[in-house]
Amino acid sequence: MTPALLVEGVYKYFGDFPALRNVSFQVAPGSVVALLGRNGAGKTTLLRILAGLSNPSEGSVKVHGVAARNAETRRKIGVLGHSISVYDELSAHENLTMFGTLYGLPDASKRADAMLERVGLGRVRDGLAREFSRGMRQRLAIGRAFLHEPELLLLDEPFTSLDDKAIAVLQGMLQEMRDRGRTIVMSTHQIREAMELSTHVTFIQRGQVAYDGERQSEMLHDTGWLYRTYGEQ
Repeated sequence: MTPALLVEGVYKYFGDFPALRNVSFQVAPGSVVALLGRNGAGKTTLLRILAGLSNPSEGSVKVHGVAARNAETRRKIGVLGHSISVYDELSAHENLTMFGTLYGLPDASKRADAMLERVGLGRVRDGLAREFSRGMRQRLAIGRAFLHEPELLLLDEPFTSLDDKAIAVLQGMLQEMRDRGRTIVMSTHQIREAMELSTHVTFIQRGQVAYDGERQSEMLHDTGWLYRTYGEQ
């Protein structure tokens, strides 16, 4: 079976600094990967490369056997990054309709309305994004990432700024994607929430893979076990 995601020998240099060093792993279709590591480990840099938003200095990334930076491939990827990429001068509905059109959805406006209801923004569909709170903007960004039902979801700290109700909504959406066989890679410091959803774990330390494999029961019941066992002493 062709991996949903194949990462081979990826390096990323910023000047002389190696942010990523020989990162290699693969993700089977339908897996949910918790991408973990301390601040500065290289998780965000790696996610940007996986999403096709940044080129590796060395190595390659393929999504279902095709280069990640291929235009058609990028339409199959949903991304939620650190920066909330929504357009401030557009309404919530206009934001999602525009992204839906870019993704080639034939019913972009209707899909936008349905997604706004799903993420709890239906009542403010016509409000400008710049008037939203940080949490509301995060909900809108989540709606954008899920709008086109991507085959691969790449999430960087998706629970940031969300209240408990919104976290529950996001967890439900992720579970639905998992049940439908979609592939998810999620970087987060909310380790307990990530472990409850994940099937596999990739642990990055100083730009290198320290652990890559199935989620272990110890990881689920003790959130510090992975760091104590595979982290630097």
